Amino acid sequence: MRKWLQLHVDTPAEAAAAQAAGIVILSCEPDHQLEALRKAAPGAFLSAGMPHGSVSSPQEAIRLGFEILRRGADSIYCSHSPFFIEAMAREGIPVTGHVGLVPNRATWTNFRAIGKKAEEAVQVMRAVKDIENAGAAFIEVEVVPVRLADFITRSTPMITMGMGCGSACDTQYLFSSDVLGTNRGHYPRHAKKYADFAALEAELQQKRVTAFQAFAADVENGAYPQVVHQVDMDDDAFERFLTLSNKL
Repeated sequence: MRKWLQLHVDTPAEAAAAQAAGIVILSCEPDHQLEALRKAAPGAFLSAGMPHGSVSSPQEAIRLGFEILRRGADSIYCSHSPFFIEAMAREGIPVTGHVGLVPNRATWTNFRAIGKKAEEAVQVMRAVKDIENAGAAFIEVEVVPVRLADFITRSTPMITMGMGCGSACDTQYLFSSDVLGTNRGHYPRHAKKYADFAALEAELQQKRVTAFQAFAADVENGAYPQVVHQVDMDDDAFERFLTLSNKL
């Protein structure tokens, strides 16, 4: 009935801009900025990723999942096996699984569309059902054929988060770096650039260099610091200091 917008954001400024634009689902890394992202977009649904390989047992997954929730996330993205997803879901942790092109598992698939052949599409669907049966609430569906993504969305009660799947899924998901044009790596076929922040960043970097050069030049020629930039003692206080310092 409604297509939800979803962005993976990297900074609090991006999170605040996304919420202001009406984007209600945000994804992020669980790094040191998680609390700041939560504060910047208090009204958004925030899904934070559990770094792949960061846990080696269901108990560790539960512990880390609760820790990420405590820091402000609303759900945990997990590209680990359903074994880990089930452990977290049993404890009431909302979990997002992942099928299709899963970058953390690209050693086995390479970076390509997944499920174009019938046999591979069945494998994707089997993975969807395994994640569903494990108790996940959401599933990211990345770079699979549109008809397969539509079939998945119609066949599961999980919310499907679609990236590179046309408009078949419940959310339309992109990375902010692709939208803003700051992606310096491979530009994915399914993404669209809406701004060129990379050019603005280059201009901003030159302004940084110019400002730092001006600061260095002022120090060199004595223009900085001036009296207005410093504090001092009055004469009486300094004389008393000299008298007291002789007793040290």
